[in-house]
Amino acid sequence: MPRLVVILGDQLSPALASLEAIATDDVILMAEVMAEASYTKHHSHKLVLIFSAMRHFADTLQQLGHQVLYLKFAEYPSVLSMTDAVAYALTKHPELSSILLTECGEYRLEQEIARWQEQFNLPLEQLSDDRFLCSRQQFANWAKDRQQFRMEYFYREMRRYSRLLMNDKNQPEGGKWNYDKANRKACPPDLAQIPPLQFEPDAITRDVMVLVEQHFTDNMGDATTFRLAVTGKQARQAFLHFVEQQLAQFGDYQDAMLLDQPFLFHSICSMYLNIGLLDVRWMCLKVEQAYKDGKVPLNAAEGFIRQLIGWREFVRGLYWLLMPEYKTRNTLAAQRPLPAFYWTAKTQMRCMQQAIQSTIDYAYSHHIHRLMVTGNFALLTALNPDEVTDWYLAVYADAFEWVELPNTLGMALFADDAVLASKPYAASGKYIQRMSNYCQHCPYDVKKIYGEGACPFNALYWGFLDRNSEQLGGNARLQLAYQQWHKKPEQEQQAIRQHADLILNSLEKL
Repeated sequence: MPRLVVILGDQLSPALASLEAIATDDVILMAEVMAEASYTKHHSHKLVLIFSAMRHFADTLQQLGHQVLYLKFAEYPSVLSMTDAVAYALTKHPELSSILLTECGEYRLEQEIARWQEQFNLPLEQLSDDRFLCSRQQFANWAKDRQQFRMEYFYREMRRYSRLLMNDKNQPEGGKWNYDKANRKACPPDLAQIPPLQFEPDAITRDVMVLVEQHFTDNMGDATTFRLAVTGKQARQAFLHFVEQQLAQFGDYQDAMLLDQPFLFHSICSMYLNIGLLDVRWMCLKVEQAYKDGKVPLNAAEGFIRQLIGWREFVRGLYWLLMPEYKTRNTLAAQRPLPAFYWTAKTQMRCMQQAIQSTIDYAYSHHIHRLMVTGNFALLTALNPDEVTDWYLAVYADAFEWVELPNTLGMALFADDAVLASKPYAASGKYIQRMSNYCQHCPYDVKKIYGEGACPFNALYWGFLDRNSEQLGGNARLQLAYQQWHKKPEQEQQAIRQHADLILNSLEKL
């Protein structure tokens, strides 16, 4: 009996489990629906990427002989959600006997899908998403009975399981599991940088760009500047460009920041991977081979592979293990509203301006921008986690809740009861000065802790530690910082508190 095979907008992979199981008389449903396009104010480039990639993928499926029912945005007024799309498909094809799909990536949508069986009175089968190395159940088994969830130990298991960068004795290449300490160099301003590969929009993409400009006028970004890959072939070209020309420098400078250089040596391929245009195994094998061929150093290869089979798989596992309660956590009781400059980049703080402007221009900023600039500022100023996580989900092209929420709530905001990180990633302006040249071009003085013209991050950092001393004072990894705070004379402490309060009460003026 023919089935309805539902393919979601982040499942654009020919190796998707539900496509591997497809029969000749099955009908594939793909739909651009308002509910998915508007549950947060997605960046215009994110919308163009997903809609265009969906249309290209549907064309590929049709060329392969599959029967595809594709519902374009705004062309079906009664179809506003994926549930509406399924209802429409079943009306058009009453012969369909069941619904098949690969498990989705967000808890919100999974709850909607779970109601389909009763709503449509048809069997519903959801297959495990084997595009990931570690299934939800495998992660739950790993996490069972553990007092703490630490990515490093999970990562080692993934290295053993995948055999990536392992020698014949089942030991890590080079004798160490992790070369993160070799990946923290500041980037010389005159170092020649090679930009990521970009693509001229074709007719399909241009149509989508017009659609997004017409229907999402208030969303961040300019759809007309879109130049991302929208097919698997283009995405592979973009990634191979990174491996061949950028990866060798990625290891040393992956944490670095430079004025008006938003990409440095990053691959800009996470958005392709997260919607299915790239395969994680293929990517890792290409990186491993580049190391074996002597084209890139070990710290570059290991650092990149760790991000994919370590962090990416780890945060997905935690998300599905702990949702929906996880999303409600707010360990430090942060409640301050998100400043308007997170949407406009209109701030004098050069680091914040650079990170947010990159986000506006490209729906992208690299992980240090996200963690140690915009995330660090949100942590130090006690911004409301719901507003902050929604911002990150909206403005980045690679953001889906399974990957965004743990990284923001847990890693950046330390709001998840220390599940993801063992300490808050709080830092003063000194960190930004060390890892960038932003401070040289900023009206604020990074050497001043308080007083007129002082870098806001400095007083905010000490104010954060002071304000949260009851909860954080016993954290072993913060003992040195608290010792430094307690050594400061009372008069200086009071001056810092006052300056921090002044900043907190006038965030919009920074």
